[in-house]
Amino acid sequence: MQRLFFLTVLILNSVLVLYLSFMGNKSFELFRLTERLPILFRNDDLARFFCVLTSTMFVLVGIYCPEYMRHEANEHRFYMFYLMVLGMMMGFGLSANLMTLYLFLEILTFISIPLVLHSMKKEAIAAAYKYLYYSIAGAAMVLIGFFFVYTYGTTINFTPGGVIDLHMLAGRENQILVFTMLTIIGFGAKAGMYPLHAWLPIAHPVAPSPASAILSGIITKIGIFATIRFVYYLIGPDQLRGTWMQTAWISLALFTSIMGSMLAFREPVLKRRLAYSTISQIGYIQLGLGILTKAGLIGALLHMVFHSIAKNALFLIAGIIIIKTHKTNVSELGGIGKKMPALISCFALLAITLAGIPPTAGFISKWQLISGLLEADIGFFTWLGPAVLLVCALLAAFYLFPIVIDGFFVNTKLEKVKLEFSMLLPVILLAAAAIIFGLFPDVLISFSERIAGELL
Repeated sequence: MQRLFFLTVLILNSVLVLYLSFMGNKSFELFRLTERLPILFRNDDLARFFCVLTSTMFVLVGIYCPEYMRHEANEHRFYMFYLMVLGMMMGFGLSANLMTLYLFLEILTFISIPLVLHSMKKEAIAAAYKYLYYSIAGAAMVLIGFFFVYTYGTTINFTPGGVIDLHMLAGRENQILVFTMLTIIGFGAKAGMYPLHAWLPIAHPVAPSPASAILSGIITKIGIFATIRFVYYLIGPDQLRGTWMQTAWISLALFTSIMGSMLAFREPVLKRRLAYSTISQIGYIQLGLGILTKAGLIGALLHMVFHSIAKNALFLIAGIIIIKTHKTNVSELGGIGKKMPALISCFALLAITLAGIPPTAGFISKWQLISGLLEADIGFFTWLGPAVLLVCALLAAFYLFPIVIDGFFVNTKLEKVKLEFSMLLPVILLAAAAIIFGLFPDVLISFSERIAGELL
């Protein structure tokens, strides 16, 4: 009964999100903290983009949850927090101003901690503490940015092009760069961007695999979404283009990408390897945002979707491998493809997607990012950015493809394992989506262009 209720709520949420998607740009004020601090919601294109992505992934991972959670204790507690996190994500995505976004960001931190804590083992408790500390540090930096916008902005409502009153900042223009950089780093704590990234590879391996999928595939996108809202809707990209702050932002993004890829290449534990891969891919998205052009923003939005598809599926696959074989290290997975051929075939498609090889969706977003870099006026980053992305793509192939190769070509006496349909179905759908969006990306590209066109 509890599982049926859980899946019913997820489906009803999806219906509600689809309904909101066809309503147009509507606003709703819940209440006011002060005259200038309303709790306000709005259903604009970016909100629809985020909420549809979030709802879709939560439903697919939710289909996987009941069978997987039979192997874990306290599954009903997990369902409760899973649904609460989804509710907070919807509120976050529909936030119409910085006050509402910050409120849901803070609530979401505390609601999502039980997903990491679920097993209540020593490692899980340590990981939850680290997640909390990094989130609080990031939130404190974001709060500084909040005070800056509240002081120098004409409003705290998200407005394309920015809200900062430059006359009030006359003679102190550098402040806008300092506070924006601090805020981006603060939101980067949720996204997994250097230097506030270290919680991510600790939290993912100890959480149940559905929680790992959501943390990596969706919750990290909170930091990206919030950065878009802050930079493009409050500060304004024109205030940042060509400044030292843009240089620092791009540098952090590139370092995050290469660092994550190198650590993933060296990591022997499967779920931790996937976590480091997420850090690297977040760097790609931050790079697209940091070049402050229409092409870069489109590439970042596309990669948000395609990374979410791939990483949700890969963590679900990792969960199946762990509960079926009790193996956690990559070196122990020789012959796994003969034991679970359908599952590892999906893994292969998703590995190709993360490496950015055509005709997968990952190629489309990375092509857009590289095109944006080549077109942008950002000095030596014009050639350094594409070079780093290509190196990271090669490293992704090196740390993912051996799992597939050893899985199918290492001799083993292992017998095939019967996989439950409810666990395999979301993986197949996500792997198929990675190919379908690679072949037919026009709808997503058009919608991303509409968002970017409004802002740039």
